[in-house]
Amino acid sequence: MRTCSAQTPTDRLPGQHASEGPGLRGGADVRPGLLRFKAFTLVELLVVLSILALLVGMTQVTLSGVLRRNTFKAQVQDFVSTMQMAISNAAETGRRYEMIINLAEQSYLLREMTGSDLTSEPLAEQTITQGTFRGNCRCAYIEWDDGTYTNQDKGKFRTGYAGWQYGGKIVFLDESEQSYAVIVNRMTPIIQLLEGDPPLMTPKTKEQVPFL
Repeated sequence: MRTCSAQTPTDRLPGQHASEGPGLRGGADVRPGLLRFKAFTLVELLVVLSILALLVGMTQVTLSGVLRRNTFKAQVQDFVSTMQMAISNAAETGRRYEMIINLAEQSYLLREMTGSDLTSEPLAEQTITQGTFRGNCRCAYIEWDDGTYTNQDKGKFRTGYAGWQYGGKIVFLDESEQSYAVIVNRMTPIIQLLEGDPPLMTPKTKEQVPFL
């Protein structure tokens, strides 16, 4: 009698060992170690992001301070350059120039003195350049070498072929109230910018200098 055989259903998948249970079929192979690895990566990412956020914040604060300091120095340096322009042009051309510092408006203006009326307001055609002090830069007061002083009115420095009519200092304050002084010396054409508020050198009389 002829016999036949038929393949019976089995729970094993092709290539699966008989000792492997049915719970390991398809996508049900979940390994606890893999979950622990993914959770550790997430915590690590959060820590890295927190450190980066802290570094970015510190960088912004530092950069902000540097920019403020640079802005202050840039404004004062522009003012010094304008003063230097006045005395240089006067020495080259023999013309007279006037630097007007307005403490109330925190501004300055350089003009060429073309008329005989020295008390009049500058005309548009006389103006060479002008600027303002803003933000963390403030002009505090002006002192001349003849003993006069102002902290609220207009201050003027005039120069011609022979140099400055009067010397003096213009004192600036930054955001931390640190003083910087622009020194104008009638004996030299060089404009100095010094840190602090140094005493002003005043001209000496013959009585003060006996050997003259």
